[in-house]
Amino acid sequence: MDAILALLSDPAAWAALITLVIMEVVLGIDNLVFISILSNKLPEKDRQRTRRLGIALALIMRLALLSLIGFIVALTTPVFDLGFVGPVGEHGEPVFETAFSWRDLILIAGGLFLVWKATKEIHHTVDPAPTNDVLDAKNAVINNAGTAIVQIILLDLVFSIDSILTAVGMTDHVPIMITAVIVAVMVMLLASDPLAHFIEKNPTVVMLALGFLLMIGTVLIADGFGVHVPKGYIYAAMAFSALVEGLNMMARTARKRDAEKKKLH
Repeated sequence: MDAILALLSDPAAWAALITLVIMEVVLGIDNLVFISILSNKLPEKDRQRTRRLGIALALIMRLALLSLIGFIVALTTPVFDLGFVGPVGEHGEPVFETAFSWRDLILIAGGLFLVWKATKEIHHTVDPAPTNDVLDAKNAVINNAGTAIVQIILLDLVFSIDSILTAVGMTDHVPIMITAVIVAVMVMLLASDPLAHFIEKNPTVVMLALGFLLMIGTVLIADGFGVHVPKGYIYAAMAFSALVEGLNMMARTARKRDAEKKKLH
């Protein structure tokens, strides 16, 4: 209790908390976009429940991982090395790592899954009509809430480990980590339904969101191989793309309004 009171009276602790909450919310956007896209492919009656269950599982997973801080930190210890010297950059630094930790393997596996899932959804969006009974059976699986939840759990695990490692790197105080995670997940919960409805009502946003997931999956794979792409670049690109899409939506709305006025006259 004394330790918690000391943290409450420490301005540095509050600064760390605010910074970590912002970071956790930003990292949670990726997770939320995936949950929204996946839940929108379910029957109407299952969508909200699946979204809330996915976010609840994300919270449980993050809190469980926080209770295993020592284990999480150990995930960054190399478990095997390929034993060869990879290509080097201009200054002699390796382009990618040849020693892999459990964190690296999880990020690579999660990135591959995300790239596969995003590619599959993009293909289904571009060419939605099945051509045979085999494709009919594959598309029917999408309507299974259990399958969607399993996929959400897999991505929750990847994003949760990345989120907790970020928290560990920013502060040594577990209460601050727990508070930041809970606040971030609550923000995700509040934003889940509006975001899912917005994505559903704007088909072009679905393709943009799938593009985001494809990019995030590629970044996860690169991170697993030791090629660290600054997150600021990724989110700046996402924000710019979202701004362009917003302008396109405004232009379409204006054209639609002008067409309706011409019909009235």
